[in-house]
Amino acid sequence: MICFAYKRKRIGSLASDGLRKNFHKQTACPKAEDLVRSLTRVKAEANPALAAKLLRLQFHDCFVRAEKDERLNLSVSGYQEINDIKSKIEQACLGVVSYADILILAARDAVSFSGRRDGNVSLASKVNRNIPGPSSNFTSLKQLFLNKGLNVNDLVALSSAHTVGFAHCGTFSRRLYNFTGNGDTDPSLNATYIESLKAQCPNPADPQTTVEMDPQSSGSFDSSYFNIIVQNKGLFQSDAALLTDRASSTTVQQLWKPRAFLDEFGKSMKKMAAIGVISGNAGEIWKQCGKINSQV
Repeated sequence: MICFAYKRKRIGSLASDGLRKNFHKQTACPKAEDLVRSLTRVKAEANPALAAKLLRLQFHDCFVRAEKDERLNLSVSGYQEINDIKSKIEQACLGVVSYADILILAARDAVSFSGRRDGNVSLASKVNRNIPGPSSNFTSLKQLFLNKGLNVNDLVALSSAHTVGFAHCGTFSRRLYNFTGNGDTDPSLNATYIESLKAQCPNPADPQTTVEMDPQSSGSFDSSYFNIIVQNKGLFQSDAALLTDRASSTTVQQLWKPRAFLDEFGKSMKKMAAIGVISGNAGEIWKQCGKINSQV
């Protein structure tokens, strides 16, 4: 999929990327945003983990145009919920609302700018070199974000999406049992936290077992993530990496404050959502998630 936008601009203004607030009110599907909102609310109430799933899905989508069946995308979920919403929207107005608009509206309970179209490209080859992995160091993280026009502040702010949701043991077990290949643990990880994680994730890792990414706060979207980072309890190496650079470490300290966290996360979401936006007559309205129409 191609990227979705999250915008806050005055009503009626036209964004430089061709997006407009309440776009679908001027199309053949004027109730699109209301439909997405009501359908998403029902699904979120039934599945508290949905917000984390859709945030991650949006992140993958914004960073790369890729097949959803590519290896690094296999652990991403939320596709079924988006497909369900798309199906209901199609019943109301066929071929008008893109998957791109549906995902951003579903992922963010906020006023959105919409009007994006789906791309003409969906490439598995794009994933590995564009999506940060859980074992990424700061240098690689910074470069990946720079490649997308995002800075260190954006890197830190968007990493806080790990404040909600769960992770499979296999994504971090190397830090617990074989960090350097000698049966050791990652020295940057809090020792007490290591023992807690080992109790939940014995070696070898059970592919079905998951743990909270933000201990005791995985169901709440808040600044708790930054508190655990400074306690060396970031679950992934990519989390711990934020403390290895002076600029990013300073930002981590600043985003402890809830208001600062929400403000910066919102700004960075808007920047990320502007990556590769397709609007106007470009692109197309996909019939099936993850496949351009010529492949359906």
